[in-house]
Amino acid sequence: MTDEGLKGARGLIGKRAIITGGASGIGLAIATAFARQGAAVSIVDQNEAGARAAAEGIGGAASAFGCDVSDAERVRETFEAIFVRGRVDILVNCAGVAHVGTVESTSEEDFDRIMRINVRGVYLCTRAVVGHMKERGGGVILNMASIAGMAGLPDRFAYSTSKGAVLAMTFSVARDYLGARIRCNAISPARVHTPFVDGFVAKNYPGREREMMETLGRAQPVGRMAEPEEVASLAVWLCSDEAGFVTGANYPLDGGYMNLRG
Repeated sequence: MTDEGLKGARGLIGKRAIITGGASGIGLAIATAFARQGAAVSIVDQNEAGARAAAEGIGGAASAFGCDVSDAERVRETFEAIFVRGRVDILVNCAGVAHVGTVESTSEEDFDRIMRINVRGVYLCTRAVVGHMKERGGGVILNMASIAGMAGLPDRFAYSTSKGAVLAMTFSVARDYLGARIRCNAISPARVHTPFVDGFVAKNYPGREREMMETLGRAQPVGRMAEPEEVASLAVWLCSDEAGFVTGANYPLDGGYMNLRG
């Protein structure tokens, strides 16, 4: 869905949103799309300089906060600083890191790092916001999961484990806070063309970048990777008032990967 097509979905006007991992990639695309739809966005990212640059690029009511989402005290302090600015209606848990490896090749240190950021980070940020949302009559939480949490992808042991946990947390929060009018959903993208992918390919396949990008694109039945803006378009709708009947749902944004693979 394009920005033009979203003009009718005005459920974000006057909303305030926290977007973790909003300094780049999918998070930045979501922050930008939310702002275009009338929301005030608070970008929370471990890369504080990147968060500030993103907020400046978005302009308007965008603000930036440096925060390691796996640090409980920093999350509490950061969210309290955001709450002072006004009611928070939306939390998008987008901060996360990737990892390549099987159970044998994944070190304990790598496994703990993935769990700390991808799982503990979602837990801490969700815990920090639900009380605030309950007191104010509701809100929306959107978690960025992955098809890796739903399908057996090769060499993605720790990452798949973490995204499976994100999906479980999504369903649990949706169930527990129905009465508080807090909706909680997830998006599970297939491979998305982000700066991370560009960097990964350049580092691991020097001189073969074009070939590898085409190979990665063909992994999706539609023949290409998703663009961050396509994920953002779905995020806009799920966090808008137009999706008020949607909670406890996981939306694969996968170019047909889950159902159309040969």
